[in-house]
Amino acid sequence: MMIDDKMVVSVNYRLTVSSDGSIQEELVEETNAEQPFVFLFGVGGLLEEFENNLRGLKSGDVFDFVIKSENGYGVNNDENVVRIPMAAFVADGEELDTEMVSPGNFLPMVDDRGNQMQGLVLEVTEEHIVMDFNHPLAGKDLHFSGTVNDIRSASAEELSHGHVHGAGGHQH
Repeated sequence: MMIDDKMVVSVNYRLTVSSDGSIQEELVEETNAEQPFVFLFGVGGLLEEFENNLRGLKSGDVFDFVIKSENGYGVNNDENVVRIPMAAFVADGEELDTEMVSPGNFLPMVDDRGNQMQGLVLEVTEEHIVMDFNHPLAGKDLHFSGTVNDIRSASAEELSHGHVHGAGGHQH
């Protein structure tokens, strides 16, 4: 059986990243036999180029490919680095939680349309907090290497729910 749309796929992979043409790669994530990555192929939940590189592979096949940043999580966009007034982080008379709101920490935020996002605190001044809302992997080339463990047809229930059930998938 080959990987194609509406198939449940199990892979083990190692994801490393590099940026700015650097040869040095940094480990981001690695799965293992006890916790493989199991997903429903071709339903739009993954990076398109990730799926394109797996399409047609069979159980036992080895893969090794790079997704350039512009085809992964995008390039860093300066418009996603914003200065937020300090008043957005403290109520009248309260003090800033400097342990939570400090450079290097990610904070859950909500925009004016109710969208949830994560922002990286870059700088804290008396008047503003400078935050970066680019994806943490933006601007980085993604290097995936691994093995296809298993492929099977998705059940009607998995297809209707849009995700894998059972071992490695969602439990209802």
